[in-house]
Amino acid sequence: MGIEEHDHSSDGSLLVALAQIDTCVGDLDGNAAKIMEYCRKAASRKADLVVFPEMTLTGYPIEDLAFRATFRRTAWSKADQLAKGLQDEGLGGLYVIVGTVGTDREQDRPRNRMVVLHDGLVWAGYDKHFLPNYGVFDEYRIFTPGQESVILDIKGRRIGLAICEDIWQEGGPISEMAQEGIDLLVTINGSPFEEGKGHVRRDLAARRARQVDAPVIYVNQVGGQDDLVFDGGSFVVGADGALLERSPQFIEHLGYWTLPESGVAGETAARSKSALIGDLPGDEEIYRACVLGLRDYMVKNHFTGVCLGLSGGIDSALVATIAADACGGSNIWGISMPSRYSSEGSRDDAADLAQRLGLHYEVKAIGPEFDAFQEELHLEGVAEENIQARIRGVIVMAYSNSRNLLALATGNKSELACGYSTIYGDAVGGYAPIKDLLKTRVWELSRWRNEEARRQGQVEPIPANSILKPPSAELREGQKDSDSLPDYALLDRVLEAYIEKAHGREDLLADGFDPETVNTVMRLVDRAEWKRRQYPLGPKVTSLAFGRDRRLPITNAFRE
Repeated sequence: MGIEEHDHSSDGSLLVALAQIDTCVGDLDGNAAKIMEYCRKAASRKADLVVFPEMTLTGYPIEDLAFRATFRRTAWSKADQLAKGLQDEGLGGLYVIVGTVGTDREQDRPRNRMVVLHDGLVWAGYDKHFLPNYGVFDEYRIFTPGQESVILDIKGRRIGLAICEDIWQEGGPISEMAQEGIDLLVTINGSPFEEGKGHVRRDLAARRARQVDAPVIYVNQVGGQDDLVFDGGSFVVGADGALLERSPQFIEHLGYWTLPESGVAGETAARSKSALIGDLPGDEEIYRACVLGLRDYMVKNHFTGVCLGLSGGIDSALVATIAADACGGSNIWGISMPSRYSSEGSRDDAADLAQRLGLHYEVKAIGPEFDAFQEELHLEGVAEENIQARIRGVIVMAYSNSRNLLALATGNKSELACGYSTIYGDAVGGYAPIKDLLKTRVWELSRWRNEEARRQGQVEPIPANSILKPPSAELREGQKDSDSLPDYALLDRVLEAYIEKAHGREDLLADGFDPETVNTVMRLVDRAEWKRRQYPLGPKVTSLAFGRDRRLPITNAFRE
């Protein structure tokens, strides 16, 4: 058990700043500058200790960038420069906990490392013990595990350290600290968002707090990184598991909590807590995750605007609204691309949406292009339908190229699951904001967003007709989604069981679904894997998202 000692001269309360920040993978300079900014703010409030999220300096997850030795060396130099910079600004007295990447010298392999900056030095270090290798995580392949537990001595208080997965697993450093005795456990985290996960984290932290008989500080990353969204929601629980402090979700935040003087009862600590931030309702939580995912994807890939096709349907309406909340309507180009099969109502709904959101709206009828293809190819059936979608894809990408815009795909999870999209057509784009939302959830979020607008005295962004009318791709006369798919209310229940619960055919039948529906859905899902592999990435908001979590063989030779 390694113990770093410093400053035994006083015994008193400890003011801790919870620096929940949004970092960018690989941007060492930008991340270091943000750390300095938040340290200045914390120092102005007389904080003793500032805690940042997992792999703060490097951004998280850095994936195979960790294998680049030159990057690891640069990151280590940056940590040293940051410590000296804090000292030069008169902030050397702060204890600053940041995450970064380290190196296992014996194996010349990367490690997921926490460092403590103090008095101009990288004063202490701790390496993550448990390396997750499930779901979205791939750390066991990348890092080597740490072996030593670390307890800091700050102002006479014993502070135990952990990194994310270290508190999720039994044994390891938590068990050691429970035997050694600590005054506070600090864990830094890069815990991705998924619906309903907040209470799971808090329940776990409460269990660990009771185990070590000390409060637990849980600081989590916020922001989007590729297809992951980190929701923040940092918090503090007391030794008895009671929630004492909580930061908001989906925004950067600097919160404060005081570890009372040694011997002060836990009830006194609880009475000193600030107003707690409550949990967001489910629809709002998911919606804000989608907005943040798109906003950060744009920022971190240097896009200032987006473009998308506006059909007048619910999917493109919700995507456009998410985009408006992410970057503002003036930075959106919505393109209506009617064909001979497009209804007048759909055209009106698209124009109405554009006006409500204040976006750039242009109409590019695809009749001439479609006729040109037909003169050469004489297509029928599905081929005739898909050529329309591919013409629209070409137009959307032309806008993307000519205006340096991020093209948005508007498909939802139900369509992706069943392959109800056209590869190189409506599936084109650089980002897919609703790809992890089932169709029924698209409707729910659309209704919530309109209700939220009404509560704030604003115009509802989504036309009521886009929500109410039966969904249709409008690629042939009188077409409805229900011609090719089971009703979405039924379909989504089957998809949720088949995909997220991994129920096989016998399980689905036991769930009460009829054999014909089960056979149809399983066949559609299994045959569409090749399409899903080529679909743009989008924010993961459920426990099991296509691309990140669920991949089956493209051959799909198995049958149940």
